[in-house]
Amino acid sequence: MSRVCELTGKKAMSGNNVSFSLNRTKRKFHANLVKKRFYIPEEDKWITLKVSTRALKTINKKGLSAVLKEAREKGFIK
Repeated sequence: MSRVCELTGKKAMSGNNVSFSLNRTKRKFHANLVKKRFYIPEEDKWITLKVSTRALKTINKKGLSAVLKEAREKGFIK
């Protein structure tokens, strides 16, 4: 599976390593992803998602149901 957040769609960005002598080489900035199990009481089941740590903060703030609903509307979850 690719390194993409399943709720927000965050993925790796590209950029440069810049040395002291200002030589530039390509690099990737990967999203900070964690694999996490969530319990959905409405459906009475557990799901495992690969989410960014920013998405975890959003889940703590808004609740899992609201975040899943937004992700379905944006097309990240089917």
